[in-house]
Amino acid sequence: MAKPKVLVLTGYGINCDDETKYAFERAGAEVDIVHINDLIEDSLMLLHYQIFAFPGGFSYGDDTGSGKALANRITNNLREEFRAFIERDTLMLGICNGFQVMVNIGVVPARDNVIGETEVSLEHNNSSRYQCRWVDLGIEKDSPCVFTRGIERLHIPIAHGEGKFFAGEQVIADLEAKGRIVMRYVRPEGSSALGEFPYNPNGSLNDIAAICDSTGRIMGMMPHPERNILFTHREDWTILKEQIVREGGEVPEEGEGILIFRNAVRYFE
Repeated sequence: MAKPKVLVLTGYGINCDDETKYAFERAGAEVDIVHINDLIEDSLMLLHYQIFAFPGGFSYGDDTGSGKALANRITNNLREEFRAFIERDTLMLGICNGFQVMVNIGVVPARDNVIGETEVSLEHNNSSRYQCRWVDLGIEKDSPCVFTRGIERLHIPIAHGEGKFFAGEQVIADLEAKGRIVMRYVRPEGSSALGEFPYNPNGSLNDIAAICDSTGRIMGMMPHPERNILFTHREDWTILKEQIVREGGEVPEEGEGILIFRNAVRYFE
């Protein structure tokens, strides 16, 4: 079967496009990095892709709030094209700033399958500071998310100043009841973070780190899986390597983040 084609969006301030491209390519996809201006000029190119990825970064400098300016450009120029892309059997992934963009466009959580309504937000971290650290994530077993199939835990980094997941009580309850929560921040041994820093690095309500739409084909997440593609990307790989060698084990080549991208590629097999 032909490799699925991935469009990784780039533009002013986006700075994780190359890493996201590498992750998808290593997972077995064919990837193009496309500038937002080129996509607006030729929106029909979306017909040639099966996966759309919003990488991390600081699109348009986050001058009007994280992800808002890029979300406005897409809404004002590509609303119907995005709707048509999503209605096909496609996947969409937003990472960090990409998650913020998707929330502002309204493609997640799209609780009533209505695209275009902003129902949740990603606010300033409780620490009022940019946080760059490694976190542990627990994957929700009841989630329909395509990207997390077969995954129970992840250890990947975060890097954001506005990552606090926030929504009204009714929205949160609805997301919980319908299995739209994909990942939660947890403690290293796997127990709930209970909102406690640094396990929950931003103060996200219910420790929410990622959500999806009703189909499970569209996911937004704050942590960066593309930054743990190789085992040596881990912050603790040297000590882990020594422990594995002394126990007679085999040192892995890949990091846990690759699983997200590999699941996306396998969806089209």
